[in-house]
Amino acid sequence: METMSEEMKFEAEVSQLLQLMIHSLYSNPEIFLRELISNSSDACDKLRFEAVSDASLLESDSDLSIQVGFDTEAGTITVSDNGIGMSREEVVQNIGTIAKSGTKQFLESLTGDQKTDSALIGQFGVGFYSAFVIADKVDLQTRRAGANADEAVLWSSDGTGGYSLDSVSQEKRGTTVTLHVKDEHKNYVDHWQLHSIVKKYSDHVTFPIMMLEQLPPPPEPEEGEEPEAPKEPQLQQVNAASALWTRSKSDISDEDYQSFYKQVCNDYEDPIAWSHNRVEGNYEYTSLLYLPKRAPFDLYESMTPKNGIKLFVQRVFIMDEAEKLMPRYLRFVRGLVDSNDLPLNVSREILQDNKIIASIRRGSTKKVLGMLNDLAEKKPEEYKDFWTQFGNCLKEAPGEDPGNKEEVAKLYRFDTTHTSSEGELTGLDDYLARMQTGQDKIYYITADSYSAASNSPHLEIFRDKGIEVLLMHDRVDEWMMNYFNEYDGKSFVSIAKGDLDLDGVGMASDDSEKKAEKEKQAAEAEPLIKRIKAVLEEDTSDVRASTRLTSSPACVVMGEHDMALHMQQLLKQAGHEMPETKPVLEVNPTHPILGLLDREQDEDKFANWSRLLLDQAMLAEGGQLADGAGFVKRMNEMFMAMQD
Repeated sequence: METMSEEMKFEAEVSQLLQLMIHSLYSNPEIFLRELISNSSDACDKLRFEAVSDASLLESDSDLSIQVGFDTEAGTITVSDNGIGMSREEVVQNIGTIAKSGTKQFLESLTGDQKTDSALIGQFGVGFYSAFVIADKVDLQTRRAGANADEAVLWSSDGTGGYSLDSVSQEKRGTTVTLHVKDEHKNYVDHWQLHSIVKKYSDHVTFPIMMLEQLPPPPEPEEGEEPEAPKEPQLQQVNAASALWTRSKSDISDEDYQSFYKQVCNDYEDPIAWSHNRVEGNYEYTSLLYLPKRAPFDLYESMTPKNGIKLFVQRVFIMDEAEKLMPRYLRFVRGLVDSNDLPLNVSREILQDNKIIASIRRGSTKKVLGMLNDLAEKKPEEYKDFWTQFGNCLKEAPGEDPGNKEEVAKLYRFDTTHTSSEGELTGLDDYLARMQTGQDKIYYITADSYSAASNSPHLEIFRDKGIEVLLMHDRVDEWMMNYFNEYDGKSFVSIAKGDLDLDGVGMASDDSEKKAEKEKQAAEAEPLIKRIKAVLEEDTSDVRASTRLTSSPACVVMGEHDMALHMQQLLKQAGHEMPETKPVLEVNPTHPILGLLDREQDEDKFANWSRLLLDQAMLAEGGQLADGAGFVKRMNEMFMAMQD
């Protein structure tokens, strides 16, 4: 065997990570065992899956298990498994560097709260390094299944500057991690300490976790008798190691469900709710689906967001992140599906157009929406917290899942003009119950913030008439409304787009006298409107008297099918080409500024003030001015004119 020995340095981020973990997690050091057992479980899962197509990898040892041991004299703890193991290259890739493990995001997400930060370890895939919280040296010896005995490798590090790699011989496949425990943590080098940690964190790991039994010392011999030879301790299983989802619901406690969730989903908080179902019929499968309490760090940022559903076939783990089992807008759901009908060698490609998967997806979607509906009805405050975390995901449903659009819409919550501050959310059914006399449409406005939406001049006539308007201020809202045309037979209407007709609607409905007065004011303002239109003809599609405004001088109105100005601006900033759209400028004939404009005889001043009218209306709608310097100049000139 050619002996290979290398000394290698950690990446800068790895060293930083190790120091942060050691110093920030000192109050919860026991999580090291949870993480190492989780890694061993993953290794056994991977071997079981690869062995479906290549049984030789089992090497006449098909009983997969994890073993936890300790040596009091040496001050060491070991965690071993007979799973897939690693090659030398895989050790370097997976242990020596952690570029793929979310290191940077992990470092940025540390909060300083030790309970929270210890949970992040599992979420970001850097759990192996928690060993250095209690150890001043860690050895990892491993051989990949199917490799020769002399292809094993020993990785060693003291957690400071780097690590060593040595070629060693190992007869059996798998991995053994040995922790040389620091003096201040020697209390963990103890059978009952390790046993209790396994039961606390890893009881539902589906592979047996074995420990040598703790035998009492032999009795003192009677005088003249030979002392008894000490018994050899036997390996005993210390975890339940059952596929919890295969048990009857009546035999599973809430604590069992919560513990299983935390272990499988690497979460430190209890889930909000869960649904455990066994489906029989054309296809047989079991699902255990959870609603988490908090959104993961990359839920809305990643271009390829992770899916939280694990796929099992006949209790054999097949794959993480089985995205075809749940629509994208429900990607926050965690849990698993275990099918009796899929082949064990199923691949992601096979899942693409599989009838079994399509059936599971439909059924699981219905279960999740049912869970959410129950939560919204029975625990509205908890649902409000859920909506704050995950509502934007559900808003993707109209474009992705039109078949469930109405059911998902029942779950939507919005700010509205009916409430006095942000966060006092209302559902669409409550909105319908409060509709005014003569109202047959659902009115809404989109903006880039709650403040921009609630202060929009477009709301003026609606407030006067007591007509409620939904205030939509999330980025996804403008996109969502392209697919969300009606609810319960009522059409959605943007109050900032197209023509507006509120005759006969609201508690202050216009009678014929008021309507005639407005028409008279608009007719009298027509010469002024023509002057403004002549100045702004290159920047607007029209200038007209407004039926929306009661106190503001002007507003811009987009075409019925145009994108809102704030969204156009966001897309332009992201580098997207946008088609040119010219807004309509609506003016309020009764506003004093329009009177000043009408009396202005200096055409240059008139032109500047007309452009200023358009500029401020554009800014109010979240648009960006093409000539910011010109806007400032016109403002200054107006202020100077006020002194004359």
